[in-house]
Amino acid sequence: MSTPIVGTRHETNLTVLLADEDEDALTRLGQVLQGLGHEVTPFAVSVQEAADLIVREDPDLAIVVVHQDDDHALALIAEAVETASGPVIAQLRGRDDMDFVARAAEHGISAFVESNDPQEVQASIEVTIRRYREAARLTEKVEQLETALERRAVIERAKGILMERHAIDDKAAFQRMRDHARSGNRRVVDVAMAVVEGHALLPARSTQE
Repeated sequence: MSTPIVGTRHETNLTVLLADEDEDALTRLGQVLQGLGHEVTPFAVSVQEAADLIVREDPDLAIVVVHQDDDHALALIAEAVETASGPVIAQLRGRDDMDFVARAAEHGISAFVESNDPQEVQASIEVTIRRYREAARLTEKVEQLETALERRAVIERAKGILMERHAIDDKAAFQRMRDHARSGNRRVVDVAMAVVEGHALLPARSTQE
């Protein structure tokens, strides 16, 4: 595996959770990470230990060291991906198992690293963290867009209700909500929500009106 290119800004002081059934392997990797300036949490050998430590330590990153027990490694990966707030890396020591790589990817692994070489480990961390943050920023933008669209939908619904109730056009309906919002030091969307909710509570109009 080639070493990713590392930029000028290095990720340091990250809290890293290490998980594996081989504590000696965790100790060796932990020493590498500490030498790179990261903080290593207590080791997680079992899936339950991983779950408990993730809740308690809230690591920035988790690394699952993979040996021969693929099912145990995949269970650790699944738990870390499900509960950790940061990305998960798998370390494949002396293995070239594309089937496992594919299965790990299905479980949500973010990256792989093959050795304890400090430069390779740090490079993998750099790329993983930056990709994770970029994905988080994109998700935030999507959520902001969805929120904006939802707000717009509420305002349009409220305008329609006011137009029907008061026989006014859409500009006048919006102006009413804006004036009401200003007088009460509220947001237009809050006034619109009150209009929509209030309308839902009103009795249906008689068809004979």
